[in-house]
Amino acid sequence: MEYVVFASFLSFVVAFLTTPVVIKIADAKKLFDQPSAQKVHYTPIPTFGGVAFFVAVLFSVILLVSFKSAPEMQHFIAASIVVFLIGLKDDILLISPTKKFLGQLLSVFLLTYQGHFQLSSLQGLLGIHELNTVVATIFTYLTVLVIINAFNLIDGVDGLAGMMGIVTGLFFGCSFMIAGDLPYAILAFSLVFSLMAFLIYNFSPARVFMGDTGSLFLGLVISVLAIKFINTDFRLLAKLNITETGAMGFAAIFIPLMDTLRVFSIRIYKGLSPFSRDVNHIHHLLLNKGYAHVKVTIILSALSLANLLLAYSLQSLGINVMIGVLMVSGIITAWICSANRNKPNQKENYKVGASKFSFLAKKRVISPELNN
Repeated sequence: MEYVVFASFLSFVVAFLTTPVVIKIADAKKLFDQPSAQKVHYTPIPTFGGVAFFVAVLFSVILLVSFKSAPEMQHFIAASIVVFLIGLKDDILLISPTKKFLGQLLSVFLLTYQGHFQLSSLQGLLGIHELNTVVATIFTYLTVLVIINAFNLIDGVDGLAGMMGIVTGLFFGCSFMIAGDLPYAILAFSLVFSLMAFLIYNFSPARVFMGDTGSLFLGLVISVLAIKFINTDFRLLAKLNITETGAMGFAAIFIPLMDTLRVFSIRIYKGLSPFSRDVNHIHHLLLNKGYAHVKVTIILSALSLANLLLAYSLQSLGINVMIGVLMVSGIITAWICSANRNKPNQKENYKVGASKFSFLAKKRVISPELNN
């Protein structure tokens, strides 16, 4: 218990002290996320905020986790470094989706092949329980890649990805504490408290963004926690009355997953690449209904908690019914968010923001050369 408390405190302090340094470096080197028609900010914002909680989490894990009790953690660290470097390069130079995807594949390879970390069971989903090695490897790759990209794509509103990470991390962290899995409890709470420190600077109006540097790492950590949770013997979670780890794990990450699958489906239906950019994510829909960044973050975080409570209350019905209900609720949620959009659309909002941006540049509130 004391290790978890110390990890939480240490992660918060490291992230809190590191984030201002990252902001100053980004300002000095003019490493900004520039406004565009697909973005919801109208002034350049320093990026690379993910560096702070990446350092905080890995520092706590390396210092406090015993690799003898969790040997796969050293391979998780290697995978994290790969994902971090891919995100860092993308934030600085922009890389193609193909190269970014290959980097993610390498990180999963380090986890599955070298770390022997796999999703070993579907817990009865569609009648499937234990998986053989080949199928388990395939499902592990799919799970990690989808979750990484889901958190990368949900990072579109001040504080949203961070809050999603906190809600999910708290659930997994408390579960691992009850199950007596100290290494993963340390990992989960290190993530949660480093994100709390980061949100002090990232909550609307944001002074820094986490960038791909942070969102890809955040997605990797959540995917590792999710797979470990699903593999956990439900009998170890008896104090929490959790009997369906598969469905509960799915519920914990449902909002980012639902949004990613919905947007990818729409793009493919329109004949576009699933990785093409648009303003059709669920946070865009809420913004277009007139909600501010803070309200969008609060709404989606509350929905994430509601999905967990809904799944928890339906455990007696089994995993297939639980996931079916969640999918239906996700469809209804998306329909409600997209209906009656009587507010200015995202492109109109951007035009207003762009004019404000030009005005600020002329007044030298921001560097005029950035208005190019």
